[in-house]
Amino acid sequence: MNKAKVIEMMAEATRLPKSTCKECLEAFTSIVSTALKQKKQVSLTGFGTFLTMERKERIGINPVTRKKMTIPAKTVPKFKPSKVLKDMVS
Repeated sequence: MNKAKVIEMMAEATRLPKSTCKECLEAFTSIVSTALKQKKQVSLTGFGTFLTMERKERIGINPVTRKKMTIPAKTVPKFKPSKVLKDMVS
């Protein structure tokens, strides 16, 4: 499912115009992105938690040259689904 389909389904569920739903979805993703940049968690009860995770520096192998290389440490976004969501999907 892509962004356009999500907006369409939101419009059907809420009976709001697609333009309003698009603004709401973009606001939500912007707020979550900003919070994650600040290394804050965003928890939605019954849905899950958006958070960041630190990946350690590690050694990898270049698939083309087969030489070992260092992959630097970095911060990555992560989503942990709630028990309610896990049970719903199962």
